[in-house]
Parts: sequence; C-alpha cells; structure tokens
Amino acid sequence: MDELSDPVVIGVVLAPHGVRGTLRVRAIGAGKHLRKGTEPVLAGVRRRISAARQTPKGFLLDLDGIENRFDAQLLGGEELLLDREELDTPEEGEVYVADLVGLTAVDEAGEVVGAVVETFETAAHEVLVVREERDRQDLYLPFTLEHVPELDLQKGRIVIRPPES
Repeated sequence: MDELSDPVVIGVVLAPHGVRGTLRVRAIGAGKHLRKGTEPVLAGVRRRISAARQTPKGFLLDLDGIENRFDAQLLGGEELLLDREELDTPEEGEVYVADLVGLTAVDEAGEVVGAVVETFETAAHEVLVVREERDRQDLYLPFTLEHVPELDLQKGRIVIRPPES
C-alpha cells in the first residue's frame, strides 16, 4: 500500500476501454497530470502511465500492470492520486481545485456568506458548492471570474458574486 502524506485526486476511473486494460478516466481539473510517465496511486498501488490520450469523453490511459479488460473493470470509480509535492507548480492565475474546499466565501461587501464544502465539474466549468452560514443552504456557484472575482489562498477566502436567482 503506497501511502501519500497529502493526496490530491487527479482523476477518476470511469470504465474500461477496449480489451487491453486501457482505462477511461475523468480528469479532476485540467488533466495535465494525466500524462505518460506520471506515476499516480490507483487502488493503493503506484502505477506508471505508459500511454495517455485525451478524447472528448475524457482521457484514455494505459497503466503498467493493468493488462486486460477484467483488470480494468475492477478499477471503476477508483481515484488516481498524487502527493501534493509531486504536482506541477500552478502557473500564475492557476489553482488546484482541491485547494478551494474549506475556503471562506465572502460577498463583495466583505460579509461572510459561508464556506466552500465541495466542487464538481460540469461540461462548461467547475462549480463550487458554498454552504451558507445563515440558513445552511447550499449555493452552487460557477467557478468563473464573473462569479468569483477574487481568490486569496493565503487568506483562505474567496469573494463571490452569486448568480441572480
């Protein structure tokens, strides 16, 4: 069992693809770590990506040690993980989606609205789920400049502009 000190999910296995053990994987974020040579932990085992290609339905990955469709089927729903220190340094203006969970969400007047409790990806963009402090309702917020004009990881907060309801 390969233990990671600060695991970050880089993808989720959707299904097998073909008969040779290729996996169809949904990227978490841009998918730039789903590339040949990366060695994510999958189901507790570190495996090297021997081939990777992006398709409209996700990434197709071949991983060392997964040789047939049966092996691939057993991995459905499993997460591909890297330790935070293995990740590429985010470029200027980039952020890892996992780092958004736990941030305090404030409105443009600086009033606390709630906290980011999870994120999920849609075809258009990432969506932040903000649990409101007042009524414990969940607010679904597109992660776009229009709706999240300011992000400060050092201060642990984001400024939000919720869509008009």
